[in-house]
Amino acid sequence: MTAPLLSLAQIRNRLILTARWVLRDHRPGPDGRCPVCRTAGCPAAAAARDVLRAATEVQLWSAPTRPADDRGAK
Repeated sequence: MTAPLLSLAQIRNRLILTARWVLRDHRPGPDGRCPVCRTAGCPAAAAARDVLRAATEVQLWSAPTRPADDRGAK
């Protein structure tokens, strides 16, 4: 369960952990099929890979601040 006051970084970390758990559980067996879904192209594993890709591309920190404007300084 997600607490109502989690930071964006905490939510991102939980998404990453959950996606890793899904990938571990839906790892293809020796026959190339998912042991849970019994399909060759497991949709759950594909969705988990998409979540991991999206979560690692997002930057949660702010962009570097621009230098202060010296127009008002004496």
